[in-house]
Amino acid sequence: GVSENPPWTEVYDDGRVAGREVDLVTGFAGAHAADVEWTPGAESELAMAMARGDLDVVVGGLTSDSPWEKEVALTRPYTEEVTPDGDTEKMVMATPLGENALLVALETYLAEAGGAS
Repeated sequence: GVSENPPWTEVYDDGRVAGREVDLVTGFAGAHAADVEWTPGAESELAMAMARGDLDVVVGGLTSDSPWEKEVALTRPYTEEVTPDGDTEKMVMATPLGENALLVALETYLAEAGGAS
């Protein structure tokens, strides 16, 4: 799942997606011989789709204080971003609750890839 939030994720009218997190997920999938099928939507829609078991990973510039932490499992922060007002946000991705192997594999990949910095 992908929610529009440049520069982390960009969703185009023709179905293409781009951005820092899109590159990370594509790299993760390639490292595991998996294909990526992007499902665009609002964070709330994607969190509910993940809770139903319809999605494996959700990206969109999610932060560690995401309101969806009861519906999805959040990775450990893989990078930090300083906002224009000087606050620091810890960036995360989401996986389904209970999918610990996927969560650990994604966190390991993100640590090895050096995050989105």
